[in-house]
Amino acid sequence: MTTPRKLRVGWHREHFLSPLLQFADKDKNETFELVECPGGTGEMQVKLKNGEIDLCIALTDALIAGLANGLESYKLVGRYIASPLRWAIITGKDSKYNTVDDLKGTTFGISRLGSGSQVMASVLSLQQGWTESEQPQFKVNGQFKPLRDSVNLGETSVFLWEWFTTKPYVDSGEVRFIGSVYTPWPCWHIAASPSAPASSVKTFLSSLEPYVQHFNSAEAREKEDVDFVTYYFGHQRDDVVEWLSTVKWEENIAQVKEDVVRETLRVLAKAGVVKPETEKLDITTFVNTDVATVV
Repeated sequence: MTTPRKLRVGWHREHFLSPLLQFADKDKNETFELVECPGGTGEMQVKLKNGEIDLCIALTDALIAGLANGLESYKLVGRYIASPLRWAIITGKDSKYNTVDDLKGTTFGISRLGSGSQVMASVLSLQQGWTESEQPQFKVNGQFKPLRDSVNLGETSVFLWEWFTTKPYVDSGEVRFIGSVYTPWPCWHIAASPSAPASSVKTFLSSLEPYVQHFNSAEAREKEDVDFVTYYFGHQRDDVVEWLSTVKWEENIAQVKEDVVRETLRVLAKAGVVKPETEKLDITTFVNTDVATVV
């Protein structure tokens, strides 16, 4: 009997992935292996396309935008976070930029083309009502450290990154916050390559789900979650407590809500990230219905 191949699971070093890390610690690399992707969702999309990973937990908007723009190297197989993501607007410690209004027509740093950092820059522009001449330009910097360096060197005005991941660098004085923007959608979904066996993906999701449910519980949030995130990621306890008060995980992860996909497409189309006609694409363009239930 052939032993099933271990799934290669892409992840980014963010506290949202704590349940996955707890599952990995219990699994001991028997059924899946973690592949860290410091470049975030954009890097995961590249690795899926190159066949370097089978599955990832990544940003909703970037995943859906990629599918709407023709990527066929993955489809959604589940939902993960039910709440929006708070993106910080980050500039250099000594930069001339102090308000969002100062950013019109400037160059934003992004991790990769099509990444969440680019998508949310376009959403910010939409929300601010910037004209065509005021739209941001983009400079690809790759990972988190080059993005921070770029704003301090004056190569870019700002970049967008998750608030609590960036806060330690603000506390240390390396960079500054000048605002934030929230996603108009639940912020994380799960995607998998069509070549990954559906049975293996289903098993992975059903095995991950209890860890997600426990981490999401009121009991675990009291102390256990705070201890884990503080220890593993090195965040301040007060910051972890504040973050936990803002985030909610999905209880049934092997599902995808069609209205979330449609609403995300609608906003992305208004922001110019995808074409308006993509809103009418069949849901199977976005969801692997052999794995996930569309609700």
